Amino acid sequence: MAGSNPTPYYTPTSKPTPTSHHSSLPLKKPNFYSLIAITFLCSAFYFTGLWQSSTTGTGAGSSSVVITTTSLPCFPSKNTSTNPPSSRTTTKKLDFTTHHSAADGGAAVTAPDDAIKIYPVCDIKYSEYTPCEDPERSLKFNRRRLIYRERHCPEKNELLKCRIPAPYGYKNPFKWPVSRDVAWYANVPHKELTVEKAVQNWIRYEGDKFRFPGGGTMFPNGADAYIDDIAKLINLKDGSIRTAIDTGCGVASWGAYLLSRNIIAMSFAPRDSHEAQVQFALERGVPALIGVIASKRLPYPSRAFDMAHCSRCLIPWGEYDGTYLIEVDRVLRPGGFWILSGPPINWKRHWKGWERTREDLYAEQNKIEQVAKRLCWKKFVEKDDIAIWQKPFNHMKCTEFRNRNKNPPMCPAQDPDKAWYTKIETCLTPLPKVASEEEVAGGQLEKWPKRLHVIPPRISRGTVDGVTEEVFQKDSQLWKRRVSYYKSVNNQLDQPGRYRNILDMNAFLGGFAANLVNDPVWVMNIVPLEAKVNTLGAIYERGLIGTYQSWCEAMSTYPRTYDLIHADSVFTLYENRCEMEDIMLELDRILRPEGSVIIRDDVDILIRVKRIADGLNWDSQIVDHEDGPLEREKLFFAVKTYSTAPATQPSKTT
Repeated sequence: MAGSNPTPYYTPTSKPTPTSHHSSLPLKKPNFYSLIAITFLCSAFYFTGLWQSSTTGTGAGSSSVVITTTSLPCFPSKNTSTNPPSSRTTTKKLDFTTHHSAADGGAAVTAPDDAIKIYPVCDIKYSEYTPCEDPERSLKFNRRRLIYRERHCPEKNELLKCRIPAPYGYKNPFKWPVSRDVAWYANVPHKELTVEKAVQNWIRYEGDKFRFPGGGTMFPNGADAYIDDIAKLINLKDGSIRTAIDTGCGVASWGAYLLSRNIIAMSFAPRDSHEAQVQFALERGVPALIGVIASKRLPYPSRAFDMAHCSRCLIPWGEYDGTYLIEVDRVLRPGGFWILSGPPINWKRHWKGWERTREDLYAEQNKIEQVAKRLCWKKFVEKDDIAIWQKPFNHMKCTEFRNRNKNPPMCPAQDPDKAWYTKIETCLTPLPKVASEEEVAGGQLEKWPKRLHVIPPRISRGTVDGVTEEVFQKDSQLWKRRVSYYKSVNNQLDQPGRYRNILDMNAFLGGFAANLVNDPVWVMNIVPLEAKVNTLGAIYERGLIGTYQSWCEAMSTYPRTYDLIHADSVFTLYENRCEMEDIMLELDRILRPEGSVIIRDDVDILIRVKRIADGLNWDSQIVDHEDGPLEREKLFFAVKTYSTAPATQPSKTT
């Protein structure tokens, strides 16, 4: 889990920055001969550098790396490091715009320098490869409780060392919000759901496109109308509900239509017989991950979501001593709502259509009601096909109730946020203690959007190790300046629609995402397993979403998921932990053709990153830190080259 590793966490807010001592020395007026000598030396070094730059890289065993920098006079002024980006002399300008459509096919790519390791394109059979959710590998594991559909990653000697190809005809996705309703068939060439879910109106195939009407098993009038029905039962408009989780999400229409209400849902579904559910969701520009509730905790912190939802998600909530509802309770915020539609809700009306007996459905609902009661939830409302329960705001009364009913027992002392390959326990996660029944356990959250910028309760209460209110405020200002600088280098960040799905590989407090919240994008904030401090709970308290991840393994997502990937000090964090090339190959797998990358790290590390990027055929450039060329930390900007598999390519035998 994040926070368990003793290795220091490398972040811009904690690493030392060089300080200058010259200001404390008495100034001496330079004489005429000294000025001439200094001018001569500066000129000599300058022309020597030019000569070396012109000859470096011409040998067979070398590779040229150019760092975009600022032209400096021999006697820099105090304001040199704050010169605007427009004054910087560039040797190269990256093109961040999109250009390609289906007609561009699988154009040939130009190989970089022969000395650089070239990564070939994988066989077309890997075009949808998800290493840790590989259907073939999963068959080796226990089918009980869907354990075989959990994460099972390849061994080191099984890792692919090639680039996952896009399918022939791949096109840049439609811009949001059009993408919510339409996707290119060539990008996700699967018609299975159009047949299997035709009656339920999930998805339609129309020529070279898929259309998403917003339907679902329990959405006869569409997801928008279904959400309106929920809004009649609980308040979805006042900002008190911001984060949601959708279990067994289908193509994530529920999450897609919540976005217009300023509610962001983490949708997940397993990679199963309903091919490409999560892939369709991501193609639509809706947050989603491959996942399943089985034997392990969901990869989210405790008290993360304001609302949890299941619409005929086929999860046996009352079975296994209520294990799955116990896990929902862990990730649900105090006072949060759990919404259930579909079997067994309103069984008296639907039992014939569900082809089940009255007795069976009554027993199922009774089990759910009993588990909810033991969790101290109250039945908030049940109307027509929707039932809603509410988690208590604290466990003060629950403790008294549990003196009489100890099933499930309260969990012993543990870390409720530990959620990376952590076994689900059949015990109730205790809420933080309160002084009165009116107090909200863990602290009252502000309503959205105010909660984005106020100090998260976990920080104000001192429960995030080493992160104070002052650290939070400084981090917020830091990322405001950094994102502004990013947009000056990559002006496409300021162009609505160029990017939609964004990944922050080392999010810390979510400052990068917070400064993009007014743009038509969403950001998946990652807190690495190896990070010194587990900050994901504070990120959720800001009204943002994210997950845990070790970058020594593949992410639970499909290829071509993200339009832009941001990585702050990730390669320093993983130095001597796993191979840099494997992390870069994973980035290449989950990045869309013509997607962009921004990496911050030490210049020596970025030079190594660039060599691998050249071998991946990315167009890339290292540029100065926003504070100027004297900082060792530099920025790496890259664009993944557009290419697809050929029109016809016979699959190679293995």
